[in-house]
Amino acid sequence: MKICVIIPTYNEAENIRKIIAKVFSLNIPDLEIVVVDDNSPDGTGKIVDELISQDRRIHIIHRLGKLGLGTAYLEGFKYALDWRAEILLEMDADFSHDPERIPAFLAAIESADLVIGSRFVEWGKNDIGFTRRLVSRLGSLYAQIILGLPIKDLTGGYNGYRRQVLESIDFDNVHAGNYAFQIEMKYRTYKKNFRIKEIPIIFSLRKEGKTKFYFKMIFESLWLVLRLRFKK
Repeated sequence: MKICVIIPTYNEAENIRKIIAKVFSLNIPDLEIVVVDDNSPDGTGKIVDELISQDRRIHIIHRLGKLGLGTAYLEGFKYALDWRAEILLEMDADFSHDPERIPAFLAAIESADLVIGSRFVEWGKNDIGFTRRLVSRLGSLYAQIILGLPIKDLTGGYNGYRRQVLESIDFDNVHAGNYAFQIEMKYRTYKKNFRIKEIPIIFSLRKEGKTKFYFKMIFESLWLVLRLRFKK
């Protein structure tokens, strides 16, 4: 079964070699990596190009600029689906998502269509500063209540999809561009009656590089939830 790990990047030169090496060190058969780079000024894309010359399991999509997390994942999904991947995993490049949890995702997806790496189930943890921890918890709770979803972690970005889920979603009709993208994709998956399972993860602050989190993303998420709720 072909597995594709999709990693969006913008200025991740300090991390990209290490995260790719760590994923491959798990020795999971038929696993490949697609990096979606938004023309990183620090040369992240060039580093991946060098790695590709040494390992054909690595792929890259070069984009013209910083076009948003949501569109990066959508382009990665399209690429992986064309490659006939059966399982598609989303994860960050900065080790805030522990690659060691990938086998747990693959075990869980045997009986699910979407597996969510959850900070808010038993044994899950949000190992970040108080303010961001509060924002992420309240954001998920807000979306859960407004949209009527039985999902505890709606904003997290460590997720695994079966290809059937993504093939059922019209990407041209997905509106969210940044972190609200995760809410929208989970909402659409739930509305199509796919099987959803949450497994615990520990989300950590990045060790190297600068955060991509901005508080304006909160307002985008608040607006998107209302838009989804009242869309005809």
